[in-house]
Amino acid sequence: MASEDLQRRNLKEAEELALSLGEAISSGNSEEAANLCKKLSQLSVTVSVSIKSHVYPQDSIRLMVGVEDAQSENYIPVTLAVSTGMKIAELKDKISHDFGFHPALQRWVIGRRLAKDQETLYSHGIRKSGDQAFLFILSAQAAHFTRQQHNQDQEQQRLASIVESMQSIQLNPRGLGGDDKTAPPPVPPKNKATPKPAVAAKPQFGWDCKMCTYVNKPTRPGCEMCGGERPQDYEVPDIYQPDQEEVLRIQQEQLALLQYEEAQQLEREKNYMYFLATDEQNLISNTIETDCPICFSPLEPGEGVVLRECLHTFCRECLKGTVTNSQDAEVYCADTDCESKLLDREIKELLTEEEHQRFLELRLNIAESRSEHSFHCQTPNCRGWCIYEDEVNEFNCSLCNEINCILCRAIHKDMNCKDYQDDLRIRAENDKAAQQTKQMLENMLQNEEAMKCPRCDIIVQKKDGCDWICCLMCKTEICWVTKQARWGPNVNVTTHMHTKLNRHM
Repeated sequence: MASEDLQRRNLKEAEELALSLGEAISSGNSEEAANLCKKLSQLSVTVSVSIKSHVYPQDSIRLMVGVEDAQSENYIPVTLAVSTGMKIAELKDKISHDFGFHPALQRWVIGRRLAKDQETLYSHGIRKSGDQAFLFILSAQAAHFTRQQHNQDQEQQRLASIVESMQSIQLNPRGLGGDDKTAPPPVPPKNKATPKPAVAAKPQFGWDCKMCTYVNKPTRPGCEMCGGERPQDYEVPDIYQPDQEEVLRIQQEQLALLQYEEAQQLEREKNYMYFLATDEQNLISNTIETDCPICFSPLEPGEGVVLRECLHTFCRECLKGTVTNSQDAEVYCADTDCESKLLDREIKELLTEEEHQRFLELRLNIAESRSEHSFHCQTPNCRGWCIYEDEVNEFNCSLCNEINCILCRAIHKDMNCKDYQDDLRIRAENDKAAQQTKQMLENMLQNEEAMKCPRCDIIVQKKDGCDWICCLMCKTEICWVTKQARWGPNVNVTTHMHTKLNRHM
């Protein structure tokens, strides 16, 4: 009995010394802590020293965990929300609660070292989100874990939860009702600290990734785990204060954006200066090595020609051949699938002065032949021509300065159309050229391309427009359909209208 009393006294003294030692260490009194340790060692009592959890950083971090068992070929990645001051035993309880793996089956490896239950994550170098750990799950047989032990542990957990819930219930003394305002306040038990009021949990901010369900910090533009996009309707709360790591990341993103905008602006200025330089050149040379799609010859930088309209590249000789062999007034790109055209400045630069002059003449000839109302100057070897309108009867050629009569298709200087046609009939007997002109007029009458005025008998022609024409000599208004005067006492209006209707039907 004496030995038991001594053991009890030693245990009580050891508790008091341990509490005092904790206070001395917390206050930094090394001398007092050394004396207390010496006294504790004399009592030969088993003592454990641990750091309180509030000393560690309280921010929640994301621990990247690779989970594997004996049957797996690859580990499964899992993300856990933990604190750096969490002990390995607490981490095991969290895995048991969240995933159902008993703590006895868990083996944690952090930094190539097997972690013990009383060690903290902080002691293993876990400091920030993204740090990694490895969890190996033993089989129940390998851990010598029986069904009976599992049931006992579950029963103990249930009892612990019941006790924890009952501690929060306040009981009144016997005989006092809950509404008795005169009842004295409950007296706290001795040697027990007064419980501190509960502190409201710190609000958690962030957005859930739709792809991997990872909860990201509010300011992240994309998921930290899988790169998924942040929801478009999500807004960063006004009361949220980013931590130092987020502030640094945001600054780096802003700096990167600024550098990108500066590089983009420099690229625009470079392209603009290049455009100004090439705009002064009639032909643009290629800047990269390529092959001519016509002759398949290799083109070193500067040897080919890049067309402005379509950016197709050809060798100079093939492009020149395309221009000289063109039978159209406009030269199209040599690529059969391209509908772009060569610019006049490009054509002029490809050809010599003589070749360019021939090309322009060919272009004029093609334009004249394809114009519906064109008239060529009647001066021999003159290249002048025009496109006439219905009310225009004369063409003053700017090349030979001669005035052409479009109605007579001739030049009759100092003569009107009637005098010229009368003179033409007289000269036609001996003049071969006059005979040809007379034959041309007769063909026009026969083909109904011209007609004789019903009053003065001069040959008149309708170039375009409506069926009303006017004789240049006697000013008679003529109907082209009936070949008679349009209005007058000798005109049969009924016949005139029927003739026009039959012609248009």
